[in-house]
Amino acid sequence: MEKEFTYEDYQSTAEWLLSHTEHRPQGAVICGSGLGGLADKVTQAQAFEYSEIPSFPQSTVPHHAGRLVFGFLNGRACVVMQGRFHFYKGYPLWKVTFPVRVFQLMGVDTLVVTNAAGGLNPRFEVGDIMMICDHINMLGFSGQSPLRGPSDERFGPRFPAVSDAYDRNLRQKAHWAWKQMGEQRELQEGTCVMLGGPNFETIAECRLLLNLGADAVGMSTVPEVIVARHCGLRNFGFSLITNKVIMSYESLQKANHEEVLQSGKQAAEKLEQFVSILMASILSCDKAI
Repeated sequence: MEKEFTYEDYQSTAEWLLSHTEHRPQGAVICGSGLGGLADKVTQAQAFEYSEIPSFPQSTVPHHAGRLVFGFLNGRACVVMQGRFHFYKGYPLWKVTFPVRVFQLMGVDTLVVTNAAGGLNPRFEVGDIMMICDHINMLGFSGQSPLRGPSDERFGPRFPAVSDAYDRNLRQKAHWAWKQMGEQRELQEGTCVMLGGPNFETIAECRLLLNLGADAVGMSTVPEVIVARHCGLRNFGFSLITNKVIMSYESLQKANHEEVLQSGKQAAEKLEQFVSILMASILSCDKAI
């Protein structure tokens, strides 16, 4: 059984990165499936392969580059995680969320999470962007938490509140940024639910999740948000609706990963532009304080 990371392990990785780059990020972005193109918008970029970074897990999902990219998004000093780690690949949640605490020790104060998700809400269309206002942690119902195990008060309290996991002020700024883009479709807002994967959901599961109040379903994001909130970071996140889940037993359609990536390709560019604009608005807000 692997030994969980200690505070010193996180600190060692943060110090290694700080000693190998002159960048000092304020914001961090975790890119979901098919959304790694955001890293291409980073200026003055400096990239590190995950394999170069001490203690960093390796990204094993196809289409995830597995790089940490430092630089600027619209003038905002940031680090972009191009490829995330997933529970379904066998990583324990404390390893899935390892980068978040490293970012916090590097001076990051805001975390942006993105993912590809299935639309449960019947109003959603493929290509919609849903701003996450809350989540349902199905893994947590079974005792799987990234905060499980020894607690280190240097990161946060033993029993953290997550009722404010997704920053309200940042969500208001997101609506402003969306209007600047002049999109015809409105920016959706809703609750995401995380399942363990890697299989897609059954029809009965989709119906249950909808009745529980979920608007979109995915296989990531929630653990990173919990750890980020625990160590005091501001969070906001977006789900790119890449497919509508199957709700009818008469349907002959099936979800698969390749179709999810393909259907979300054009919409991904829109989300990447949106996040880039939003980062600039956060920077101007920080200067005004």
